[in-house]
Amino acid sequence: PGLKVVTPSTPYDAKGLLKTSIRDDDPVIFLEHKRTYRLVKGEVPEEEYTIPIGKADIKKSGDDLSIITYGLMVHHCLEAAQLAASKNISVEVLDLRTVRPLDVESIIGTVEKTGKVLIVYEDNQTLGIGSEVSALISEHAFEYLDAPVVRLGGPEVPAMPFSPPLENKFMIDTEKILAAINKLAAY
Repeated sequence: PGLKVVTPSTPYDAKGLLKTSIRDDDPVIFLEHKRTYRLVKGEVPEEEYTIPIGKADIKKSGDDLSIITYGLMVHHCLEAAQLAASKNISVEVLDLRTVRPLDVESIIGTVEKTGKVLIVYEDNQTLGIGSEVSALISEHAFEYLDAPVVRLGGPEVPAMPFSPPLENKFMIDTEKILAAINKLAAY
């Protein structure tokens, strides 16, 4: 109880969530994916601002299906959503930004809007954030679903491989996300 976990995906979110985390009376774990340091660029205002912990952000609006994700995966999901648009599949991308507490209202809202949900995360599928989000949807938004919730997570292996070729096979990428989008959209 009291522990919060934030996972920014953009420089703007990183600054705002860090400022909020520092000011929070409870302990906050601030997770940053190492690949975001080199891959992700973005404007960061110099003025003071904060972003509330526990508030997700719609990074791309869409109508056919929703992707719920966080951290580095947001960028792969946005790329896949752009590619899906060329096939007339309109994808909404919801960036959780905080994995504890979850923004239940935003999660239910995107499920209600599109009726189809793909949860993308790097963790193992078993006992990962995707499992928790899927359970939340099952308990609070089941009546809005037009298809089963799909989770796209890492394979069930004991540890992340260190070898770059094996690591690349393990990691979720734009192609894997696009394949999952196409399959779910056809349901």
